[in-house]
Amino acid sequence: MADKTGKPDSINMAALPDLIGYNLRCAQVAVFQHFNKTIGEVEISPPQYGALVLIDANPGISQSAIASALRFDRSTLVQIIDRLEDRNLVVREVSATDRRSHALKLTDLGHSLLAKLSILVNTHEQHMTRDLSVDERHTLMELLARVYKEAED
Repeated sequence: MADKTGKPDSINMAALPDLIGYNLRCAQVAVFQHFNKTIGEVEISPPQYGALVLIDANPGISQSAIASALRFDRSTLVQIIDRLEDRNLVVREVSATDRRSHALKLTDLGHSLLAKLSILVNTHEQHMTRDLSVDERHTLMELLARVYKEAED
C-alpha cells in the first residue's frame, strides 16, 4: 500500500537513517532539486554553476584545476565545459604557461548570466537553510568539510 506520494506507507529503513552516506545523499537530492527549481529556465546544473564561479574568480584557470576543486574526473569536467562553451558562456584559450592545456575565461554573456545566477543561488541557499540559525549553518558547513577532508586523508 502506498501514500499520496507513491511511497510505501511503512517501510523499515533499517540502519539507513544512521548512515552518513544515506543522509548526505538525501540532503544532496533535496538541494539539487530545489536548485533546479530555483534556477528554472536558465538550465544550469550545480556543477556548471560551480565551474562558472571558479572561472570567474580565477580567469585563465585550467580544466584540471577546476576538476580537482570540484572533485570531478577530467572527462566529466570536459563535458561540463563543452556545454558552457556551446552556450557561449565560457571560452577556451591556449594557456600562456602550458600550451597543452586550456585557459578558461567567461564571456560577457557568461559574466552577465553568472550575476543573475548568483542572486538566484543566494535565494536557494537561504531557502535550504531557512530552519538553521547562522551559527548552525556555519557548524553544518564545518562538519561537512571535516567529513570530506577525512575521506581525503
